[in-house]
Amino acid sequence: MKRLVTGVCVAMTAVALLFGSPAAQAKDLSGQLEIFSWWAGDEGPALQALIDLYTKQNPGVEVVNATVTGGSGVNAKAVLKTRMLGGEPPDSFQVHAGQELIGTWVKADRMEDLTFLFKEQGWMDVFPEGLVKNIGTDTGIWSVPVNIHRSNVVWYVPANLEKWGIKVPTTWDEFFAAAEILKAKNVVPLVLAQNWTANHLWESVALASLGADNWDALWAGKLAFDSPEGVKAWELFGKVLEYTNKDASSLSWQQATDMVVDGRAAFNVMGDWAAGYMATTKKLKPGSGFGWSASFGTGGQFMFLADSFGLPKGAPNRDNVIAWLSTLGSKEGSDAFNPLKGSISARTDSDLSKYNEYAKSASADFGKDRIVGSLAHGVTANEGFMNDFASVMEMFLKSRNAEATAKAAQQVAMKNGIGK
Repeated sequence: MKRLVTGVCVAMTAVALLFGSPAAQAKDLSGQLEIFSWWAGDEGPALQALIDLYTKQNPGVEVVNATVTGGSGVNAKAVLKTRMLGGEPPDSFQVHAGQELIGTWVKADRMEDLTFLFKEQGWMDVFPEGLVKNIGTDTGIWSVPVNIHRSNVVWYVPANLEKWGIKVPTTWDEFFAAAEILKAKNVVPLVLAQNWTANHLWESVALASLGADNWDALWAGKLAFDSPEGVKAWELFGKVLEYTNKDASSLSWQQATDMVVDGRAAFNVMGDWAAGYMATTKKLKPGSGFGWSASFGTGGQFMFLADSFGLPKGAPNRDNVIAWLSTLGSKEGSDAFNPLKGSISARTDSDLSKYNEYAKSASADFGKDRIVGSLAHGVTANEGFMNDFASVMEMFLKSRNAEATAKAAQQVAMKNGIGK
């Protein structure tokens, strides 16, 4: 906002400093604020940093941290659905920015338009235009992003690779060659965890197989899932699965990451919340204690997702929610949360001196790479497609039939409004 130097504005500034601006006076809030999320355990400290900041700004508000555990929000989304349909929404809830919110709760007319808050807070100037486009529609802006995560990242421990005589692959063919060496050493080449992580791995494999243009074409309905290109992506995924661990369904993503850290596995394709886990919980130094690269075959492409919060219609404590969203979108809030979460700020004016080497690297890539959306984390498709796709994935994990799975995926796409 430009500074005005008239006497009137100088006086107004003095009054604001003395008594507080309207936004500051809104800190005289009371009552409760229920925050619904799936951030628990190792991701809890990042959320707590936001809560601590909000409580400092709004000491009269009691924050109720309603966390439902479960990887990637699977359990939380089920509980949220019951509450939203039952007319008992939380004050604000975590949701992946994009179609996960828009195609579900905005479509059902259960969310308030936040355009007024974006304009009031000056966010139209500090959030990238492409990001605002993904969290909005022609009729409004529906959530406040707190971060940017990268989905297509492969993690490893440099000292372990050196011990095994392995270089970081840049393509899946290079990985397959390295995997044979690792198997001979009784090392799991690529660790996998419970079922949602199969969806997560698939999108990176599919991006490598299809390329960014065809990946975007899938979600625009311009390329069929059962096209030759679509079938080829499933064939590659099937080959990748041959080099994963047999006990995947019994592991959390943290336990899978632990296998990389302690040398039982070489690589793990996981979102960059893994960086937060390894740096904050495991106390490993980015770059030496753990390393990273774009997942094999996806160099120069940044598959993004963003966690965000919105304002449900009928929220019990609306004013408190607006204050919460204001904290989330602020520079102070962003830079308190993201260094602990392992993500980067959604704002363009973030203070990178507060971030570790991984985050600085991710920020640089986000600024220059081709940006594509994540399926597994709600950017490219609505929740209906994502729920149905879980069954498609189960089908493939059991059958490994690429053509039949591709046809099933196309049927799911048609059912959920993708394609014709």
